[in-house]
Amino acid sequence: MFPYHNQIKKRIRNKELVDYEYVKSYKKIKPCLLLYFNTEPITRPIREHRFKEYELILNKQ
Repeated sequence: MFPYHNQIKKRIRNKELVDYEYVKSYKKIKPCLLLYFNTEPITRPIREHRFKEYELILNKQ
């Protein structure tokens, strides 16, 4: 299994994160936190049950 969140967190630590936003819907994810990176894959969606976890990380940035 691909460690989706581990890879995203690693990319954040590596300063690849460019921006993020909360959206009502992204594909079939409602609501969604969209993370934008300067390397591929550019966009990574985060589901609502992980919002708090990522907010802690993003607030440290």
